[in-house]
Amino acid sequence: MIELLAPAGDLNKLKTALHFGADAVYCGGNIFSLRANAKNFTEDELIEAVKYTHERNKKIYVAANIFAFNNDFDALGKYFQFLQKIGVDAVLVSDPGVLCCLKENAPKMEIHLSTQANTTNKYAAKFWVEQGVKRIVLARETSIEDIKEIRSFLPESVELEAFVHGAMCISYSGRCLLSNALTGRSSNRGDCVQACRWEYEIVEKNRKGKPLTIGEEERGTYILNSKDLNMIEHIDKLAQAGVYSFKVEGRMKSVYYVASVINAYRKAFEIYKNNPNDYKPSQMLIDELYKNSHRDYTTGFFFGEKDSVCLESAQPKCDYEFSAEVIDYNKEKKMLLVEMRNRFKKGDVLEILSNNDKYWNKQIQIDEIYDEKGNLIDDVKLVQQRVYIPTEYELTARDILRKRL
Repeated sequence: MIELLAPAGDLNKLKTALHFGADAVYCGGNIFSLRANAKNFTEDELIEAVKYTHERNKKIYVAANIFAFNNDFDALGKYFQFLQKIGVDAVLVSDPGVLCCLKENAPKMEIHLSTQANTTNKYAAKFWVEQGVKRIVLARETSIEDIKEIRSFLPESVELEAFVHGAMCISYSGRCLLSNALTGRSSNRGDCVQACRWEYEIVEKNRKGKPLTIGEEERGTYILNSKDLNMIEHIDKLAQAGVYSFKVEGRMKSVYYVASVINAYRKAFEIYKNNPNDYKPSQMLIDELYKNSHRDYTTGFFFGEKDSVCLESAQPKCDYEFSAEVIDYNKEKKMLLVEMRNRFKKGDVLEILSNNDKYWNKQIQIDEIYDEKGNLIDDVKLVQQRVYIPTEYELTARDILRKRL
């Protein structure tokens, strides 16, 4: 059995991830998480998130994976007590001091070790298990062969988790000082400005004031950038190596990104489950991951260092636009109620993103649009405007309509 673990940057993304098939979600509160610039969750929202997730027999993990300073610990202790009280399934940590604080204040809490701890070998993994860690999120530098060896060295009760999709940090195991050095905002405390995505010039020592640009393209060079990870074609190899939890990056990404990626991996999981010895995802699934915002794809370090992780451009690609989110379907009138996300109009063709294979990738020709008062309109251009669209497709809330650009 394997787990599909989805990012949840806020409550809406959490609900979207579960709708499209995630087994578990990971999120952060307003403090102590390495995605401080995500919307994140207030305490009340965390209470609601736990309830919503558990009602669907899914799990929720909370990240508290900053590298802490002395003055963090009083608040950390209270925070961990709160997380245990509301029933969070596990907390992710990376700092040994934070781990000790978690054990002291929430002794019943399951502990997951963040990838920030850069666990790359079986001896380090065993050390963390001896400290009470139940799951290890492996460093992104580990290969499939490394994972096999780590798995065989640990008790069966210990779980391994690996990132399988999304943006990768160019720094070793995400331990970057560039953001801090250039802006004073520490990536190791959740405030990364993604300085690696900026454009840089090189100055020769004896020619100061005459910067040179490496000319891959007119906007400059992006030698610090990483491609995006994509392992959908290799789920079988990771599972057979011992990976239990397949983690998708993206707490800062859009609802549409979460829906598209989780939907694809959920369907791929079902293919693997039905035929683990001859796993082969359909071309439709492979193509789905090109329909959301992405950079060039890579398999990272899983197969050694054969596949380059660097690229020339920081600009993500996307050939589709999130047009509307489904709110409800009226069976009597055969009408979809949708909420606009990007402008669309009469004559457009919208494609369906659904967790239901019956409707996924089907197209709707927009011949009629009605506003909430029943008036015919030609153009949906008001932000979050709700409109009705006639269709035979009985979609459900949180399904998505998208438009090819």
